[in-house]
Amino acid sequence: MSNTNLYLDLNILQKVPSSNINQDGTGAPKTAYYGGVTRARVSAQSWQKAVRDFFKAENSAVGTKTKEIAELLAHELSALDGSLDEKAAMDKAIATLGAAGLKFNRDSDSGKILTSTFLTVSPVQLEKLAQYALTHDNLTDQTAKNDVTRILESDNSLDLALFGRMVPDNSVLNVNAAAQMANAISTHEIKPEYDYFTAIEDSHPEDSSNVDMLGAVEYNAAILYRYANVSVGTLANNLNNEDIVKNIVAFVKAFILSMPTSSQMTFANKTLPNYIMITLREDTPINLASAFEEPIPSKKDCIARSIKKLEDEYVVTKRFVEEPLMNVILTNHPSKFNNQAENLSKLLDRVTEALTKAMQD
Repeated sequence: MSNTNLYLDLNILQKVPSSNINQDGTGAPKTAYYGGVTRARVSAQSWQKAVRDFFKAENSAVGTKTKEIAELLAHELSALDGSLDEKAAMDKAIATLGAAGLKFNRDSDSGKILTSTFLTVSPVQLEKLAQYALTHDNLTDQTAKNDVTRILESDNSLDLALFGRMVPDNSVLNVNAAAQMANAISTHEIKPEYDYFTAIEDSHPEDSSNVDMLGAVEYNAAILYRYANVSVGTLANNLNNEDIVKNIVAFVKAFILSMPTSSQMTFANKTLPNYIMITLREDTPINLASAFEEPIPSKKDCIARSIKKLEDEYVVTKRFVEEPLMNVILTNHPSKFNNQAENLSKLLDRVTEALTKAMQD
């Protein structure tokens, strides 16, 4: 079958104790107003960063998201050719990247040469750019422009293939994201809480009334609904059909186990999901957040009620879409579905089997 209309949905419910894992501009936890109440919120960008960090911890090759691509390429050039001084390496890096239409400005504060927006580049792309620059003197003709552009269009790292790249200077270098990640929101209403803290110098007497530091930090506790999907066809295109199933499973594992780390040292709030539902579809991805438009009462049995609402919403949506190729659950809580995996390893095996079969049929 064609991969064009093949999508993997990931729905997760996760208890998070007192925490501040994604801060707004004032240092307070981010929130969203939904269903008439204030919810805890964790931005998609924050969880994308957590997924990329998870890839790094797993020793997966990930790209570099940077405005300093010229400096990175200059370092790569210097490493390959020790005869290049710092200025010559930078000049050649700018000329090479300029062949692909990238434009640079000198930052007035740091003096660094920067692109106008963040650009993600894979390790292989960086290495090939350096090798090309060292073997070609003319970087201004049309052949060089085509070659450099081609290098930046191929050999995407997994994170680049998943989360995409937008290049205002040259739209040809854009990479359509294969994965969509929603802002995580709480299934219930939250009210801000504040931790007022003080600290006293150790050398002061124990009966001292002096306070050497005081402050307050805002936090909340929540059951988060997390959602992401992967377009199999888009990922196959972005990775030139290399190890698609393996890479999708790697993303599934990273999305399940990763967590933003803001204020982690203060709250030690790292948890694991309480409920995971993964669905493979041939028609369209479906975010089930509407299950929680009416907030779950947060007095008791909040996770059980959240699971019930999510599963009820899944059943309702089946009236509007085709029967999925796979739907598998992992949870230690009661569920109305029988298609449950024993553990995370078995869950990933089920995903691998379903993807492999769907792509072969």
